[in-house]
Amino acid sequence: MVESSLTPDRPALDRTLQTLPARPGVYIMKDVEGRIIYVGKAVNLRNRVRSYFHTPLSQPPKIQRLVGDVSTVEYIVAASELEALILECNLIKKHRPRYNVRLKDDKRYPYIRISMQDDYPRLTITRRMLNDGARYFGPYTNSRAVHTTLELVRKIFPYVTCKREITGNDKRACLYYHMGRCPGPCIGAISKEDYRELMQQIALFLEGRQGQIQESLRRRMMAAAEALDFEQAARLRDQLAAIEAVIERQRVVSESLSDQDIIAFARDDGQACVQVFFVRDGKLIGRDYFVLTGALDEDARSIMASFVKQFYDGAAYVPPEIVLQSRVDEWLVIEEWLRSKRGTRVALRVPRRGPKHELVKMAAENAAETLANLRAQWEREETRYTEALTELQAAIGLAEPPARIECYDISNLQGVSATGSMVVFGKGLPRKQDYRHFRIKTVPGADDYAMMREVLRRRFRRAQAEGAGGGQASRWAVLPDLLIVDGGLGQLNVAAEVLSEMGLSHIQAAALAKREEELYLPGRSEPLRLPRDSQALFLLQRIRDEAHRFARRLHHTVHEAKSVASQLEEIPGIGPQRRRALLKKFGSLDAIRQASLEELAATPGMTLQAAKRLLEAL
Repeated sequence: MVESSLTPDRPALDRTLQTLPARPGVYIMKDVEGRIIYVGKAVNLRNRVRSYFHTPLSQPPKIQRLVGDVSTVEYIVAASELEALILECNLIKKHRPRYNVRLKDDKRYPYIRISMQDDYPRLTITRRMLNDGARYFGPYTNSRAVHTTLELVRKIFPYVTCKREITGNDKRACLYYHMGRCPGPCIGAISKEDYRELMQQIALFLEGRQGQIQESLRRRMMAAAEALDFEQAARLRDQLAAIEAVIERQRVVSESLSDQDIIAFARDDGQACVQVFFVRDGKLIGRDYFVLTGALDEDARSIMASFVKQFYDGAAYVPPEIVLQSRVDEWLVIEEWLRSKRGTRVALRVPRRGPKHELVKMAAENAAETLANLRAQWEREETRYTEALTELQAAIGLAEPPARIECYDISNLQGVSATGSMVVFGKGLPRKQDYRHFRIKTVPGADDYAMMREVLRRRFRRAQAEGAGGGQASRWAVLPDLLIVDGGLGQLNVAAEVLSEMGLSHIQAAALAKREEELYLPGRSEPLRLPRDSQALFLLQRIRDEAHRFARRLHHTVHEAKSVASQLEEIPGIGPQRRRALLKKFGSLDAIRQASLEELAATPGMTLQAAKRLLEAL
């Protein structure tokens, strides 16, 4: 339902406002290009959405800007306010509208995953939490914290890290077993039951339940000593000592031995830093911070509500009590939603005095200090990018530092599954919303020059077509100050040819050759070699490597899809329609192999007989 016009259709918007239902639901505001710029929920859609437009000049500046950018409003009616809240969370996570308060960085935070559904559970890092029977812990804000945690866990509870199939009958164990870093289930050195018990203890450790682990280890140590198994008793004693060392570093903050999350934030200039303290069994076991954007002109209640909804939407564990710095909008419905996720009652608290209030103050102070450190880091990075762009301007001979840089790369395997990429950096920083992929359509065989020519022509023809449409320009219509192609003189000549053909010779082109990191420029017989410690060179390398990574991502996807499709084509009874349905449902050949007969037969277009033939062939 994207508007084709690039000017707001106010009569259509007015008609929508007149027909809004007085029911709970979610409203979706879009700009003239059809991009979702704001998602909200309402108990009464008619009253809530109309309130934006009745007296816009009395609204905060952020709402005034939002109303000025809105071209269309869509809505989804929900059965209840709770259903609307869940839908709102999903839409904000998917579309990341720029006027919503949202978690900074378009990425998935890492989790630790234990595949408890397997006979021999594996411990891995993932960025996607699935309903697959595994246990998840997190989210963590950075991978380094995850790896540090796992390193500590592995020292206390050695676990399997290899990918071999465990039967217990292998003749030799790997080196990690002899180093004491693996219990050796592959050779039967530990039974399946004991290994699962080990993984249960790791799960308790990651939950912060060290007290329960202590009791279990003491019982098992005493039992091993009574059975005269002194070697096992010594191992358990060492594990117990390591656990006690961890507990000594944890601060006791509650006599009730309860589970709580303590949440507070600090903000400055549209950015907010939220600090979360994790209290388990009355002990402060850890803390983490999250950065929110879009917090300008938002009140504390709205910021806190936005964080609570987004954080617990992806949290692996919801404690029975969440202690907040300030009250939140939609208090009762958020409590109801959290209860549905936890399975038992969840209480939101805002303490005014006492130990919990002191913890909230400490979290707020940590949030303020973290935000100050982050802002200093961002300012240093901004200075470095400014320096790099100024160096690049001087080296190339531009009139001004290049505000927008586009870089192009081609990825193919002997002409097969060829793809191209366009990455965009604005003022030295990646603008991922402007990245574009290209599937090569007209070039047979492995001809990198022809592929680059096709990509550049398509990009600038699109720019000319959308720029000539009048009204507000689209992202395609914005032209670069500097165009970089990955390669040497040949790629540069292709870029210069296309720019001349399109009447865009005023755009500066350059080619960065990877082997010697030489910069080829039009009209120069010799390549330019920037100093190895040049900030300009570092920036160019980063842009070029990002274009290469982005091109290869689509190339791998296309190549894998073609490979899977070709293998499925060879199976009798699997025609194009069934092949597409299988790939759409399962995504990969491995997933199809692992699917049950019933799951395959339930795929649209499949029959039980066809599913049996498919399994036999695979």
